[in-house]
Amino acid sequence: MEDRITLDYGSGGLKTSQLIDSILMPAFQNPILSQLGDGAVLDGNNKLVFSTDSFVVSPWRFPGGDIGKLCVCGTVNDLCMAGGTPKYLSLSFILEEGFLFSDFKQIVTSIGKEAKKAGVMIVTGDTKVVESGKGDGIYINTSGIGFQCLNLPGKLGIRPNDSILISGSVGCHGAAIMMARAGLLQEGSSLISDCQSLHLFLDTIQNAAAPGSIRILRDPTRGGIATTLNEFIEGTPLSIELSSADIPIDPSVQAACDILGLDPLYCACEGRMLVICDPESTDSILSAMKMIPGGENSTQIGTVTNNLPGKVLLRTAIGGKRILSKLSGMQLPRIC
Repeated sequence: MEDRITLDYGSGGLKTSQLIDSILMPAFQNPILSQLGDGAVLDGNNKLVFSTDSFVVSPWRFPGGDIGKLCVCGTVNDLCMAGGTPKYLSLSFILEEGFLFSDFKQIVTSIGKEAKKAGVMIVTGDTKVVESGKGDGIYINTSGIGFQCLNLPGKLGIRPNDSILISGSVGCHGAAIMMARAGLLQEGSSLISDCQSLHLFLDTIQNAAAPGSIRILRDPTRGGIATTLNEFIEGTPLSIELSSADIPIDPSVQAACDILGLDPLYCACEGRMLVICDPESTDSILSAMKMIPGGENSTQIGTVTNNLPGKVLLRTAIGGKRILSKLSGMQLPRIC
């Protein structure tokens, strides 16, 4: 096999078969995928959760992960935030002619490792190759199916006095990507992406919380926690009040944002869970999240009120107040 991808590998012929047999099948081997059909026949359930996402992150390799790990985490987390236990993924590659096979194998290995960790199977997929200069290396699309395990009322279930929880420090992924892209990361830097699958968090909090006490879950990706919280209460009589002193921000993230002129509250997370819940379940949910690797810094960052309908208000460290709007424009392009 050559060192680099050529257009022949997207032709559907012998080269495509070689790509599937030598790289993809060994990485994702399971009885469903091994049938190599145009689709997959899956065991069903009364309620399915379905999601799809495309990944174009630049650079494709970043501190804490790569596009392969990211594509699994991103879709697994979307299923989890809808209250679903992730089960199956589709996987489609768009490869640029000239992309190194060694890099492709690294990405495929990352996908296999993260899928195994999350308990999901890659059951169907596709590969296309575009001409050199027209694909920026690699793009990936994944779709996911899960079985509903937690019924969430969503934003309509949010009530005044509900607690707002976050499973860890914010802005790590966006800051790490932008620093890597700018070539400003020094060797040994503590700044890494928070990219991780959240399936263990879902399993844990649904057992820790009283029935009906969890209103909504979300992983605050593009637009960060500020934009996500605005989405929760826009068009409602509710408001959200946050305390800047309670929002966990790693010093390395704050330093990176200071250099880049960014606000960590608008930087993406790829392994954090926002939870809005009944205040009586707050302590039990936080205790459960802190037991999970990556959730040690879980904390309450705010409360739902009705003091300023449709607004997110931040109490600053010096005692002032600031309204957090949704992200305007594309602050961080190509981060996922």
